[in-house]
Amino acid sequence: MQYDFGLSKIYELVINSNPCYAFLLEGNSLIQNKLIVAHVLAHCDFFKNNARFSTSNRNMLESMSATAERVMQYELEYGTQAVESFIDAVLAIQEHIDPQSIRPRTIDKQRDMELKMREQREGKPPRPPGAYDDLWMLEEMKATMRSDSPRSDMADRRFPPEPEKDIVWFIQEFSPVLEDWQRDIMTMLRDEMLYFWPQMETKIMNEGWASYWHQRILRELDLTAEETFEYAKLNASVVQPSRHSLNPYYLGLKLFEDIEKRWDNPTEEDRDRFGRQPGQGRAKIFEVREFDSDQSFLRNYLTKQLTEELDLYIFEKKGPEWKITDKSWENIRNQLVYSRVNGGFPYLVVEDGDYHRNGELFLKHRYEGLELDLRYLERTLPYVYTLWGKAVHLETKVEEKLVLFTYDGQKASRRFK
Repeated sequence: MQYDFGLSKIYELVINSNPCYAFLLEGNSLIQNKLIVAHVLAHCDFFKNNARFSTSNRNMLESMSATAERVMQYELEYGTQAVESFIDAVLAIQEHIDPQSIRPRTIDKQRDMELKMREQREGKPPRPPGAYDDLWMLEEMKATMRSDSPRSDMADRRFPPEPEKDIVWFIQEFSPVLEDWQRDIMTMLRDEMLYFWPQMETKIMNEGWASYWHQRILRELDLTAEETFEYAKLNASVVQPSRHSLNPYYLGLKLFEDIEKRWDNPTEEDRDRFGRQPGQGRAKIFEVREFDSDQSFLRNYLTKQLTEELDLYIFEKKGPEWKITDKSWENIRNQLVYSRVNGGFPYLVVEDGDYHRNGELFLKHRYEGLELDLRYLERTLPYVYTLWGKAVHLETKVEEKLVLFTYDGQKASRRFK
């Protein structure tokens, strides 16, 4: 939790584990810690009960400790500079995972066989054999013998067969240049991102839930006049709206309060159409807390009336000035929902892992109206090249025109298609 008086101050850190751990800033006043403890309790309740956290690794502290130990060993063996440079490259793409793919996936063994055959044709030294390569090759030979299709069809197969969202996993499994220790680091960093992903999907809900409950808990405490004043000032700074960006504490709190009010006092239409009875507000917000993510939370419960009450709007930069461009509540709601898709990160996929039949990597941006940050894109492609070892291409749209960005190890280029 943090608030802003020109500078930002972090008051606590809460960790989703079993049990949850919270670390409070040394130097907090007593009333600050009272508010923080109430806030943290609600976070813990959210971690334990929201569906997005059902697959979380509750022993992540131990896992992170083991990760740190392994990384230290790699630094001793391969050098600090080599390890840190590699980690920087992985962190540049760490958000591009598929959180739905919890189960370990099998490697495309036929593809692996094709790559070995190509390496032999090109005179490259073969990769070190795996423990089960003989079994995999036997299986592929049987499959080829059973197939009625001509052998040349192998060259026409897509790789991957379908666009792959989990770019980190794909590179980790199929990069021709990574060593075992590098694949191990990628696996560990991917696991950590999978742990944090539910928090990205529920940022507005989680902070709104914690703000809702810290307010109600503090109201029940017997505070002195001085504590009441300090609490009011601190709480107001936490949940105040921002002129420049969306405050998840504020929006989440107002949404939960509005849901509770509407379900406590249903309209006649709500009673007739949905059979809604008065006094169900508290039960409803617990239901929302359990089943929703930010996307469904905003889509289902941000109403026209609340949008107008909160004075939400869409603004864009027009020339040297920022101007309000839209106050339609449906457009505002849709843009908020879209901003939470994929945790708020661009949706990229591996379209082809053998682009130009030369082992190059072709990525594609699923463009839906928001352009990529081009400076960030061109700075990131060299990191992807480091991980893949061959030219990297990314297709996106700029000003509604298809553009292909390429980094070949020497320079970055762009070409309109």
